[in-house]
Amino acid sequence: MRFEQSQVLPEQIFQVTRADLVRYAGASGDFNPIHWSERFATSVGLPGVIAHGMFTMALAGQAVAVWAGTGDAIVDFGVRFTRPVPVPDTDEGTDISFTAVVKAADADFATLELTAVCRGEKVLAQARAKVKQF
Repeated sequence: MRFEQSQVLPEQIFQVTRADLVRYAGASGDFNPIHWSERFATSVGLPGVIAHGMFTMALAGQAVAVWAGTGDAIVDFGVRFTRPVPVPDTDEGTDISFTAVVKAADADFATLELTAVCRGEKVLAQARAKVKQF
């Protein structure tokens, strides 16, 4: 996909469930109880079980790959975590919405500025990706 400066990219919504957190924990080796134990998570001041930050970042990367048309178009990617993503113990879990604006574009590369929102709150800051133009 070719990007133009100021282009607004379509929203992508990812559903996150507790089952996703279990699978991610197994794949990553991150079994911190804040990602699976309601009792532990609330005892340390969290609103409940929360998604792994790197899982949230991976979903943002997946959104970028969809916008770019391929994952290997991503040449640089980074975020800062601003808020946890609470994941209720329901079949629906929670949704994270990703949108982006093209901040710069030339013949070779485009820079995307992402916004990630869960339950009406931004959960990532300084989320940017540089992608190769095809």
